[in-house]
Amino acid sequence: MTPLISTTVPTTPPSFAELGVRDEIVRALAEDGIEHAFAIQELTLPLALAGDDLIGQARTGMGKTYGFGIPLLQRVTTSPDRPLTGAPRALVVVPTRELCIQVSGDLADAAKYLTAGDRPLSVQAIYGGRPYEPQIEALQAGADVVVGTPGRLLDLAQQGHLQLGGLSVLVLDEADEMLDLGFLPDIERILSRIPDDRQSMLFSATMPGPIITLARSFMNQPTHIRAEAPHSSAVHDATEQFVYRAHALDKAELVARVLQARGRGATMIFTRTKRTAQKVADDLNERGFKVGAVHGDLGQVAREKALKQFRGGDIDVLVATDVAARGIDIDDVTHVINYQCPDDEKTYVHRIGRTGRAGRTGVAVTLVDWDELARWTMIDKALNLCCPDPAETYSSSPHLFTELNIPTDAGGSIGKARRSPAKRSDGETRETAADRERAPRNPNRSRRRTRGGQANAADGAPQNTEAGEASTATTPESTGPATPRRRRRRRPNKTAAAAANGS
Repeated sequence: MTPLISTTVPTTPPSFAELGVRDEIVRALAEDGIEHAFAIQELTLPLALAGDDLIGQARTGMGKTYGFGIPLLQRVTTSPDRPLTGAPRALVVVPTRELCIQVSGDLADAAKYLTAGDRPLSVQAIYGGRPYEPQIEALQAGADVVVGTPGRLLDLAQQGHLQLGGLSVLVLDEADEMLDLGFLPDIERILSRIPDDRQSMLFSATMPGPIITLARSFMNQPTHIRAEAPHSSAVHDATEQFVYRAHALDKAELVARVLQARGRGATMIFTRTKRTAQKVADDLNERGFKVGAVHGDLGQVAREKALKQFRGGDIDVLVATDVAARGIDIDDVTHVINYQCPDDEKTYVHRIGRTGRAGRTGVAVTLVDWDELARWTMIDKALNLCCPDPAETYSSSPHLFTELNIPTDAGGSIGKARRSPAKRSDGETRETAADRERAPRNPNRSRRRTRGGQANAADGAPQNTEAGEASTATTPESTGPATPRRRRRRRPNKTAAAAANGS
């Protein structure tokens, strides 16, 4: 039977140096302000550094990435039996492109002082939505640690560009999400290409039955580590949750006021559909908010640009579908708004898990339309939130301003639309109503208005004629009626007519 370790969050967490982490990694983490371990890290590091297989379970935002990332980096750089030659020595499989970028970036930051002989340790991200050629070239140049999504990893492995026979560490991150997205067959194909004498780690927020079965099939007596008490809530205790019954036609006004709450920082707004995500982003843009969008209709370049702007603070509102729910790891997200009710309790947990991370507090606001009440009731019952009947709330409701600390004079907008135009789903720029209002009128442009063949007396410019048509242009001095245009009917070419008749 798999041993189970459970604990609550420690009051005096140890430092990474005290847990036996290499000085180079400790130094890199300290430069990013990370010096003490979270509960999941404190429990996993001693076992993982010793080479044991393990299953790590903790709520989102509790530090699972470094829980497997630090042991992974230390193992591949200190293992004498498999020296670093440029072939992959560690593989991290993640469900989404955004999470792939996030995890590879975190590992690269922690490994910036590690070397493989006379060169820096290489961490390479492999994911779809990008051209194959640069990723193939990066693998050929040498990739010690590979982080990737299942589909692209399997493609490159089948093509012979990704060599998996020399792996010493395998990590499956967010395994429950890979189950939900239908990636388990791809995972099994990848596992068939990996040597048996390896260290395996699986990390996830929840542990459904198929994931446990998968773990038993490819892991060697893993230790199951759960970094909280079994009765703990699935959501962060530091996240304050508000649920309102809102009308669809009033949601935009309501959200605009929530975004003006005192103390609001980076905010994520979640929708169920791609079309709604873009619509909400366009609407907030016209209301003057600094907003970006991430959804499946956007190209990968546009999605990465929006995430980069959000992380860098150039925009402070990000509207996203659930594709981004697991791929954004930003500690200072203060508010999460569920513009549309999530499909189930797992989606709800992962959405609001974007705030209240790393010991910080957060606010989660869920808007439930009348036709979503049945779905919300199931979520409320599954998570024991004790709010089966949300209060009917509008953008002018006094309790909205009081509960979310919104100034009483907050309106539906904060100024003019941003000058950057909204993005269409195909990546092209689209003119918004605000853009049309700002557009200067061409002083050289004139319009010729005619009524029943008569020139409008207010217009003084002559009207152009088309080639092949006889017309008489009126001049400003003309006092009589304009001569109507005569259209000449052209006879069809005889040869062409004969060809059309089949002769």
